[in-house]
Amino acid sequence: MEKFTLEILFHIIGIGSASGLIYKDNTLFIIGDNSGFLYEYNTSTQNLEKHQILENATENIAKSEKPDFEAITHFGDNLYVFGSGSTEKRNKMVQINTLEKEISTNDLTDLYGVMQSFGEIKPEDFNIEGAIYTGEEWYLLNRGNGKSVKNVLFTIQGKNLVNEFNMLSNNYKLPKIKGVRSSFTDAIALDTKIYFLATAENTDSTYHDGEILGSFIGCIDTKTMKINFTKKISDTHKFEGLTVYQNTADTIEFLLCEDNDTEILEANIYKLTLNKKH
Repeated sequence: MEKFTLEILFHIIGIGSASGLIYKDNTLFIIGDNSGFLYEYNTSTQNLEKHQILENATENIAKSEKPDFEAITHFGDNLYVFGSGSTEKRNKMVQINTLEKEISTNDLTDLYGVMQSFGEIKPEDFNIEGAIYTGEEWYLLNRGNGKSVKNVLFTIQGKNLVNEFNMLSNNYKLPKIKGVRSSFTDAIALDTKIYFLATAENTDSTYHDGEILGSFIGCIDTKTMKINFTKKISDTHKFEGLTVYQNTADTIEFLLCEDNDTEILEANIYKLTLNKKH
């Protein structure tokens, strides 16, 4: 699976620093890492709605105060939005029922602490940027953009994520660009595989941004937990969101969003098409 095409599919005014997205029934649900809203974009009508998921929500929360929502996943009618855990103020998980519009918030401080201990990740290197829920298990991905470069995929099972769970972890060494190791920025499950995004960013901090050197897409087999392939898809973009748009016998179409690391409220949504046949 080597051939690909990448193109801008939607340009959305009103969303900044997009960090995760879900496509479902002609609707894009989008989060931003410095926003207290969940955005709902109808791809047919191009209508944009926003739903408050934090108290006193604003569009551009100061970096020191932001919840840093970096990962979104869904199962059934529920969306799950995860804070990165990179500071004490970033440990929330917000659950949104898209039918009832009901919102509940969980504190994942204990879970994140266990993940750091189990995965041997220092608090300053902990940075959750991808989440998947299959209805039976959770996959959470630590972005290895700290000094110890810990790209870790956690598999978590149990009744909940607060006080009754068990976990496994797998470490990955991802490709380099110009000597800089790339790191997980999002992932989704499809069939028996996990497709992931990784970006090379010239920084050794989970807090401070650096020069963007490019992004990859890759694939992990969930049976072996080994990487099937990685493919560089950009030299300049910091892609942080991944969702399936269409899946056919010959191709997979993904939608991607990028974090522009600015306060400008505009977002480009890209379509990445991968050929399944070599």
